[in-house]
Amino acid sequence: MEKNIDTTPATDNLVITAVGQDRPGIINELSKLVLEQKGNILDSRMTVLGGEFAILLLASGKWDTITRLETTLPKFQDKLNLTILTKRTTDRPIKQEHLPYHVEVISIDHPGIVYKVADFFSARQINVEEMNTSSHHAPHTGTPMFVLNMVLGVPRKESITQLRENFLDFCDAQNLDGLMEPIK
Repeated sequence: MEKNIDTTPATDNLVITAVGQDRPGIINELSKLVLEQKGNILDSRMTVLGGEFAILLLASGKWDTITRLETTLPKFQDKLNLTILTKRTTDRPIKQEHLPYHVEVISIDHPGIVYKVADFFSARQINVEEMNTSSHHAPHTGTPMFVLNMVLGVPRKESITQLRENFLDFCDAQNLDGLMEPIK
């Protein structure tokens, strides 16, 4: 009897962080370097913060590809005018005991919003898997507004009804407009 043998080549993962003054072409240059070393970009987040560009990439490849990326990328820091950090990582385990939920909070901007919302979920052992924040001025009034979006991994054993009710009570007490809904 023949055994099923997995012929998928083993891959390693590397997190690449790069920060530098914003300018056109940064994504092109970084992705080209990864491709030239035979790496594959699995996941990424990119944004401009103030006048700085910031990027997080998850690259994968055979062990020698990852080793070349680790040694090659720092050599290009000066040429690309970026600060580049790399760190090896493993595949993320699939958490079937968690349900994905989206949280959105909108408020007049003031210090402590991120801390208070993160603390609310952390105290309940709920993992924040993604977070994005932004600020803008309200139309007509120019009031500084703050928007926070999170993706949570809520344990299946958690009472979603009670969690949502507690979260909305928390938002009311903090003068935040909050929303919590399942990701479909």
